Amino acid sequence: MADSLRDQLLKSGLVQKLKPETKPEPPRSTGAKPGGRPGDGRGPRPGQHQGQGKPPPRGANPAPKPPKPAGGEPDLAQAYAMRARSEREDRERAQREAEQKAREKRERREQVARLLNGKALNAADAEHARHFEHGGKIRRVYCTQDQLAALNSGELAVVQHNGRYLLVAADVAAQVKAVLADALVLLVDPNAPLEDDVPADLIW
Repeated sequence: MADSLRDQLLKSGLVQKLKPETKPEPPRSTGAKPGGRPGDGRGPRPGQHQGQGKPPPRGANPAPKPPKPAGGEPDLAQAYAMRARSEREDRERAQREAEQKAREKRERREQVARLLNGKALNAADAEHARHFEHGGKIRRVYCTQDQLAALNSGELAVVQHNGRYLLVAADVAAQVKAVLADALVLLVDPNAPLEDDVPADLIW
């Protein structure tokens, strides 16, 4: 019994049968898979195409902006906008001025109405027509004989108010003229020379 038990088992082949069976290891990949990085064993990332370069950095503008006009000159659209704004401001300013003038004229007419309140001397039984020029046309106002003489001597005057010609005293006419010059129609200056030798008291 020189041989040990182990040697006897090896010779009989029983030791090989008692060893556990081992699975073969899979071959390791040394190259890159199609579309992936070399040696990482991964495919392309989602949304990334093969052969596509790196995306542009954040904040970078892919398309260059058109150059601004040289010398700081405004472009055509800005020029039109500036012109439209200027015209609009001119129209608004003209409208404000017209409204201001109309308001002032209305206030002057109201003041004239207060001055003429109860001061008109027109007589209902007046028979004598006194003609005068106003607005490029020949107008007339009817007065009595005494009023006609006073009108021709400058003691009375004619003013226009609300489309009517009113006989008033000369001092009232002067007050009306100071407020609204256009309202005074006729105020004879007895010291003025006659025009074309036509007497002021001529009845047409």
